[in-house]
Amino acid sequence: MVVMLVAMVIYNIIILQTHAPLLDGYSTALYSTQTLDRLDFLWRDKFKRECEEIETMENLNRVLLENVLPAHVAEHFLGRNWKNEDLYHQSYESVCVMFASIPDFKEFYTESDVNKEGLECLRLLNEIIADFDELLSKPKFSGVEKIKTIGSTYMAATGLNATPGPEYTQEHDRQYMHIGTMMEFAFALVGKLDVINKHSFNDFRLRVGINHGPVIAGVIGAQKPQYDIWGNSVNVASRMESTGVLGKIQVTEETSRILLTLGYMCSCRGIINVKGKGELKTFFVHTEMTRSLSQGTVMP
Repeated sequence: MVVMLVAMVIYNIIILQTHAPLLDGYSTALYSTQTLDRLDFLWRDKFKRECEEIETMENLNRVLLENVLPAHVAEHFLGRNWKNEDLYHQSYESVCVMFASIPDFKEFYTESDVNKEGLECLRLLNEIIADFDELLSKPKFSGVEKIKTIGSTYMAATGLNATPGPEYTQEHDRQYMHIGTMMEFAFALVGKLDVINKHSFNDFRLRVGINHGPVIAGVIGAQKPQYDIWGNSVNVASRMESTGVLGKIQVTEETSRILLTLGYMCSCRGIINVKGKGELKTFFVHTEMTRSLSQGTVMP
């Protein structure tokens, strides 16, 4: 019995010594496979997190850009093929431009102890502009682009990214739908200011000038990029505002013709002398006879 046990022990020792290198190799291979699997998992996890960070950064860049640039312009700068030295510019054949000012704000603004050296006046102006900006979030004004504010003057345009919608069934209407949208936005500004007047016990009135025609749009600056539009059409729209009348919307003769076909009522003001443009026949748009109110077809 003892001899058999000794023989078995010797046999096991021989087997272990013989197969030890094989077992060591197997253990090493198993360890290497586990290590590679672990590394593969870590690399995949790191890659996934980096992709998520890149996506988050791209979304953040998009939000920041769209706060200072129109969405379609922001897309240009977010594009893969955009180069730093590229100058963004785009020509348009028909853009409707509006300038809406509050001329009597200059008289309202004073610097005294009562209004904290003018701070309260600026606070009210900020509330007015912020309320105007709120209108831009409405679906029916999605085609309106705010260009900038100059003091108490609000500048906006339509037709910069417009695509024909279902509101207009005939080709003529579809071609000039952005002019109707601009007019509706001007009416909305007038209504919004009336509400502000009631709450602030003021009597501010808008003086609005509108014109349409070809423009060039572009982005100027690198550190603080500014989207703007240029052209004779813009200059004339500005003149329509500066030569206008409080509480009225003044348009050029060409724009009035389009508005009449869209269902708006216009009355001829007459011939006025416009600085840098000579004599122009202008028209006032009747705010109480809008197409959207009478027919319900301009805006959804």
